[in-house]
Amino acid sequence: MLFLYNLIVQIAGFLLKLIALFSPKMKLFIEGRKIVFPVLEQKIKPTDKTIWFHAASLGEYEQGLPVIEKIKEAFPLHKIVITFFSPSGYEVRKNNTVADVTIYLPLDTKKNAQKFLKLVHPDLVFFIKYEYWPNYLAELKKLQTKTYLISGILRENQLFFKWYGGFYREALNTFDYFFVQNENSKKLLLGLGKTNVAVSGDTRFDRVAAILEKDNSLNFISQFKDNTLTIVVGSSWPKDENLLVDFINSNTLNVKFIIAPHNIKAEQIQQLQNSITKKTVLFTEKENKNLADYEVFIIDTIGILTKIYSYADIAYVGGGFGNPGVHNLLEPATFGVPIVIGPNYSHFAEATALVNMEACISITNAIDLNKVFRNLILDDSLRQEKGLLCETFVQMNKGATAIILKYILNNSI
Repeated sequence: MLFLYNLIVQIAGFLLKLIALFSPKMKLFIEGRKIVFPVLEQKIKPTDKTIWFHAASLGEYEQGLPVIEKIKEAFPLHKIVITFFSPSGYEVRKNNTVADVTIYLPLDTKKNAQKFLKLVHPDLVFFIKYEYWPNYLAELKKLQTKTYLISGILRENQLFFKWYGGFYREALNTFDYFFVQNENSKKLLLGLGKTNVAVSGDTRFDRVAAILEKDNSLNFISQFKDNTLTIVVGSSWPKDENLLVDFINSNTLNVKFIIAPHNIKAEQIQQLQNSITKKTVLFTEKENKNLADYEVFIIDTIGILTKIYSYADIAYVGGGFGNPGVHNLLEPATFGVPIVIGPNYSHFAEATALVNMEACISITNAIDLNKVFRNLILDDSLRQEKGLLCETFVQMNKGATAIILKYILNNSI
C-alpha cells in the first residue's frame, strides 16, 4: 500500500501542475512550494535549533497558535518553523510574527521529506489536529525526533481503522504522544493499542479566550454602530445571504447589520450590495463618510472579523447551509454573543454542544430566521441569557494548552 500511496502522490503532483495553469489558487499551491528549500537554506543554519509546527490550513493554525506562542516562550533559543498545506492558510498567515520561518509543506514524497528534515532538523515537531503524512512521519521516526499530535480528532471512517490501512497505522507509531480533543478519539487510539494518549481538549478555546485580553476596538465600527442594536454576520455564503438579505430588506426594527462574507471577490460583493435596499456602505468605501448614517456595513476585507464580533448584539455565523458546514462559532461565543446558524453543524463538536445548550439556534429556512431574529431583537433578557451561556461554554473549556505545555516541558529536550 505504501508503494501505491507514493505512486498516487507522484501522479497528483503532476496533475496539480496542469491544474495550476487554469486555477489561481492551485498556482499558489505549486509556485509557493518552489521556493521552500531555498528559503530554508537561507533562513536556517545547520547550527540552529528549531521546532516545527504543521497546520493544514488557516483554521488549524489558529487552533495551534496558543501552543505555538507558549512553546516559543519556553524555548526562546529555538527558531519556530510553521508549514501549511493549503494556500488558504499560507497566504493569510505567511507574514505572522510568531514564526521565524513560514512556508508551504512540500508534497509528501520520501525525497522531499528527507531534504526538508535535513534542512530544518527540528528538536520537536507538532502536527495540529490532523494531516498524517506517511513519508514525513517515517523519516521523523528514523531520526527519533519527538513528535506530537495536538488538538487531535479521530473518527471511525479514517484510514487508520480500515483493514487496508496498515501503512497509515504504522505512521502513527511516530508520535510520542497524542493530545486529543475528546474521549471518542482516545478510545479509537486505545483500540489500536496506543496508550500514549490524553484528552487535553481543544486549544481553540484557549485562543478565543485570550482574545478578551486584547484591544478589540475599531473606531469605524463604533461610529457605524452608533449605540444601535447590531447583528454581525460572519463568514457568510450566498445561501446564507439570500435569507439574510430578505430579512434585512423587510426589517422595520431599529437594527443595523454588519456582513463579513467568506468570499470577498469584487463581483460577489457588488451583487450582495446591489441586492440590499437599505443604505449600505463597503469597508473599502468608508473613508470620508458618516458611517452612523448607514444601516448595513459590508466588510470586503479580511482579518478584522474577530474584533467586529466584539460589537455584536447577535451573531449569525455562515456556512451552515453548505458542506461541510458552519464556520467558527467560538469567536462570537467568547464575547458572550447569542449565535444563529444554518442546519449543517453536526460535524463540529462545539456547534453541537452550543445548540444542545440552547446558546446557539439552528435555523433551516427564511421563516425560522425571521422568527429567531425578531425574538432576539425584541427580548433583551433572551439575548443576555444565550450570550452568557456562550461565554460560559468557552471559559469552561479552556486549559488544553496548559496540559500540553506541562507534558512537553517535563518530557522533551
